[in-house]
Amino acid sequence: MQTNAAFSHEIAIVTGGSRGIGLAIARSLGRLGARVALCATTAQSAERGARTLEAEGISALGLAADVGDATSVRRFAAAVHQTLGDTSILVNNAGVGVFHPAQEIEEAEWDRVLDTNLKGAWLMSREIVPQMIRQKRGHIIHIASLAGKNTFAGGAAYCASKWGLRGLAGCMAEDLRGHGIRVSVVCPGTVHTEFSPHAGKDPNRMLQPSDVAHVVEMLVLQAPQSFVSEVDLRPTQKP
Repeated sequence: MQTNAAFSHEIAIVTGGSRGIGLAIARSLGRLGARVALCATTAQSAERGARTLEAEGISALGLAADVGDATSVRRFAAAVHQTLGDTSILVNNAGVGVFHPAQEIEEAEWDRVLDTNLKGAWLMSREIVPQMIRQKRGHIIHIASLAGKNTFAGGAAYCASKWGLRGLAGCMAEDLRGHGIRVSVVCPGTVHTEFSPHAGKDPNRMLQPSDVAHVVEMLVLQAPQSFVSEVDLRPTQKP
């Protein structure tokens, strides 16, 4: 496997990294030469994802964390730092969805979606940003959704989390650009993953996880004097 020599010193964290979009992103960063730490809800899933990448010649570490819990995130970040060193790339990809009319959503469901999709990105960023400030460089990429711009029936919790994630990304970009840290948000349309069944849609017309990973790769390879703040990603043909 050929790698980018300039990326051999990069350490990347990908949340929700054991499958789907997250695993594709981790694979792409690993092929560039980065050492990758995968975060998943269970150790079994995280380790399975890491083994998959290691079989492809990618240096990978798989650890469990609940991104919505500050203590769990702190332990995860500390373990990655102790094992690999300062993180220079953070991809906040972990996400869940509950799709009911707003008046029918249970409080626990609402909390789960917002804690994972929005609070989790903030908690993980809060732990990693000091490492990037020390290095005077870094990339933080939030994986949002076109649902963060477009509403739909039953999408109250999910849309709220993704709209909020876009707001978080924009504010972080302003907070951190003076430290050489670039913050971007990626808003994909429908992606063919296990996340939801997408009943009635042609998977061959949907975005693939590798499409999102390609955008992340583009962002981290951007010339140092500029950054892309937001990317909307759509399939060529509507599913």
